[in-house]
Amino acid sequence: MLLGMIERGMQIDCILFCDTGIEFPAMYDHLDKLERNIGRSITRVHCEQSYEYLMFETPVKRKADTQFAQKFGHIHTGYGWAGPRMRWCTSKLKDGPRERFLRPLREQYEIIEYIGIAADERYRLKRRRNQAQNHVHPLVDWGMTEAACLQYCYDHGYTWDGLYEHFKRVSCWCCPLQSLSELRQLYMHYPKLWVMLKDWDSRTWRKFRADYSVKELEIRFNFENERLDKNLPIKGREFFDALKAQLEASTSENSNH
Repeated sequence: MLLGMIERGMQIDCILFCDTGIEFPAMYDHLDKLERNIGRSITRVHCEQSYEYLMFETPVKRKADTQFAQKFGHIHTGYGWAGPRMRWCTSKLKDGPRERFLRPLREQYEIIEYIGIAADERYRLKRRRNQAQNHVHPLVDWGMTEAACLQYCYDHGYTWDGLYEHFKRVSCWCCPLQSLSELRQLYMHYPKLWVMLKDWDSRTWRKFRADYSVKELEIRFNFENERLDKNLPIKGREFFDALKAQLEASTSENSNH
């Protein structure tokens, strides 16, 4: 979207990036490269507290009579992993810093925000925030799909060091809401990040996913590789029965130690 706006000579007063602190390293390299190529600086806003502080250290108290509190308790140190109904990372690391930056500007100017929603993501326009009158969606107006946008960026020399060869959508590298296929790619291609992910999972009060801890995911991915080497399927009842036995054996071994 930004490259297209520059090519069309559209007015751009500020290029805003909400830095969560947990983007893929290649994404930060991409932003540095972009700044050099277009000859403009990117305004980077971030939360006053780091992701790790919010996840592990900040005091959290919730209403004791909620279903969540009954399951996990109502007092915690740190927010723990985000979940489908508790995306604290979005509000704390993205929405909050963005609004703190824009609020004083709105007092002086009429702010028009350009949002990079692609033409085949029209469902996102139904969200209330994206319906604001001062939000413009150039990619939708230009009829550019996600695939067309990615190819356009590749044609202009932006590859993100292969991130989009591994992931359909690049989010924070440690996001527990990623699909199993994306987490498998993380395990296979980004071992240093995976080690950090496993360490973080061992330090927080909430399991990484409802179905798997990070360690259990590692067991599953290794088991899948072993079966693929033997030309055995990695889906179906027989596979999941065998996987369950593997996970139970690992739990039993750990308890014995």
